[in-house]
Amino acid sequence: MASLAFAGIVYLLAVREFFRTPRFSRRVVILGLALAAVWHIEFLRTPAGADDDIHRYVWDGRLQRLGYNPYIVVPSDPAVKQLHTSETRNLNNPDLPSPYPPGAQLFFRAVTAIHESTFAFKVAFVLCELAIILVLLDVLHRNQQQAHLVLAFAWNPLMAIEVAGSGHIDIVGALLLVTSLAALVRSWRAIAAFTFGLAVTVKFLPIVLLPLYWKRLRIRDAALAAFVMVLVYVPFLHHGHIPIGSLGTYVQSFRFNGPLFAALDQVAPPQLLAALAVLVGLATAMWLRRGSSELSPGVFAWPMAVSLLWAPVVFPWYLLWLLPFLTSTSTLLIVVWTVSIIPTYVMWHMRTLAGDWGALPGWVMLLEYGCVAIAGAAIALRRIAKPPVQCSTKEVV
Repeated sequence: MASLAFAGIVYLLAVREFFRTPRFSRRVVILGLALAAVWHIEFLRTPAGADDDIHRYVWDGRLQRLGYNPYIVVPSDPAVKQLHTSETRNLNNPDLPSPYPPGAQLFFRAVTAIHESTFAFKVAFVLCELAIILVLLDVLHRNQQQAHLVLAFAWNPLMAIEVAGSGHIDIVGALLLVTSLAALVRSWRAIAAFTFGLAVTVKFLPIVLLPLYWKRLRIRDAALAAFVMVLVYVPFLHHGHIPIGSLGTYVQSFRFNGPLFAALDQVAPPQLLAALAVLVGLATAMWLRRGSSELSPGVFAWPMAVSLLWAPVVFPWYLLWLLPFLTSTSTLLIVVWTVSIIPTYVMWHMRTLAGDWGALPGWVMLLEYGCVAIAGAAIALRRIAKPPVQCSTKEVV
């Protein structure tokens, strides 16, 4: 925890320099990316945790290749005991079928077809991270932003921990989403719609970005995105019904690091609160779409961030969806959040000691969201104290 806290503080100081400095040389950018690759190596070599989600990825991919439906088969079922491997016997929540949408499932199957191991998934996720860097460099260039801002993504501590370390499918969705943004910037509308549709089928979070595509896509592009989202469900249909696996149980029972959801959970049903989380994200996207015609990465970050604040579960790796879009001062609060969420890792240590998953200590959320609140107050005060720009009579005329 001390090492992560130090890394987070240094990262925030680096981001301040990235945003304040007009330009860094290409050599600095190359060296910075090389350093990011170096500190990924040890995380990549370290085996995933015994009950990390990546073991479920191996299991779901293996099931599909053996002809089973991961939305129906329960890992703890004695009837499928012989299907397990050494890497899937201890997967988390073994009494539940898979909650992951079909786009993620197809990715699981593709990786296990190459090599059936957690290490293969970690390598695939790191390659997705590399692809994001390349696409993001193109987006920065098209938006007339400096290339060194890509280091705000590559140097974030969550990248090494949750991509090369634990390995999470969220980085695949982030790649598809930033590719959609790059296609929009280039006016490749069909590709933008196609990759957005795929991103939603990896996890449903980016659905809140729909208003940002309003009038930027043609009707046939929107139809393509809808067709893609429907098509990926076809291999998993069960007696004509769309499968959701344990997604309902996730919304009904899973709680972690979601203070707003927890505060309202006592007075409203969880399904309604989950819908509220989607609605506030959509409303944020609509407000941003109406307020500006500019298509910058930061516009994509805020609706997802706001939606996550209202979610029942906010794991650190969920913020991977936001990282490619944190390339301007308008996203400073989200940048702070990606660091202040680090104390939640204490929970995994506490689980090791106690043997089960308890409640997240209140001081952790106070520290996490308190840091964001303090940063927000500091930014607001600085803007209030900043003197207005004076125009000369000649300039006005």
